[in-house]
Amino acid sequence: MGTRLTEMLIEKGYSVAHLGRSKKEGKVKSFVWSVDNFVIEPAALKGITTIVNLAGAGVNDKRWTAKRKKEILDSRILSASLIYQELKKGHHHVTSVISASAIGYYGVDASKIFTETDPPANDFMAEVARKWEDQVEKIRSLDVRLVKFRFGIVLSNRGGALKEMEKPIKLFAGAPLGTGEQYISWIHIDDLCEMIIKAIEDEQMSGVYNAVAPYPATNSEITQVIANILKRPLILPNIPAFILNALLGEMAFYVLNGNKVSPAKMLEAGFRFGFEKLEDAVKNLLK
Repeated sequence: MGTRLTEMLIEKGYSVAHLGRSKKEGKVKSFVWSVDNFVIEPAALKGITTIVNLAGAGVNDKRWTAKRKKEILDSRILSASLIYQELKKGHHHVTSVISASAIGYYGVDASKIFTETDPPANDFMAEVARKWEDQVEKIRSLDVRLVKFRFGIVLSNRGGALKEMEKPIKLFAGAPLGTGEQYISWIHIDDLCEMIIKAIEDEQMSGVYNAVAPYPATNSEITQVIANILKRPLILPNIPAFILNALLGEMAFYVLNGNKVSPAKMLEAGFRFGFEKLEDAVKNLLK
């Protein structure tokens, strides 16, 4: 995500700096912070007008033990808190902060289409998103413009959900998960990056926006589209829920359920998608 956003920003003539756990050599300036130790390199904000905060431990990287769930939550809360504390010191030129959140905020419910005004659910991912956003919200008190994007499932050819779904299909072992009827609110990575760039440029944008494409699709539909583009048959039956529960533990709940989320607010802000339809998005990424 950060890599692709950096590429697109540089293509548009922006100067970009990275903030991470270690300094990296390359064309992009690199600064160091330690969320655990609550320190940030003093020169990191020099000349910076906008912060894009994408920090957070990968939700799907490891099985959800109690320790891992704490890492997922703490990585988001502490990074947002560190940014707030650093901005609170003053002596910077930051006018805007754009922060990631997630549509997990809404929970799972196939009976409605969620908008930004809907309340948070009560499950783990909703708790993470709510606490994340609450911590980020403190930045607004510093007279800094704040935009929070609730990311859907990001489709990319560099990793993430699409690559994981592509692997078994390539091996003729692809199949829908559970009933296959669970909805996935997805977005092409380039559209997500364009949303962030619009938020950087459009000073009228403020508050929460859903970062999803206009047409959510079911797990079965996505699986079939990938198979069609890869020219692979789907010959196996759906993978039963009990197998996913055994393999994934608590995480299986979110794999077997989904939600439909509306991007109407982004459209009203003037955003135009490059990839509205699932087939066009997947075809572009798997070409």
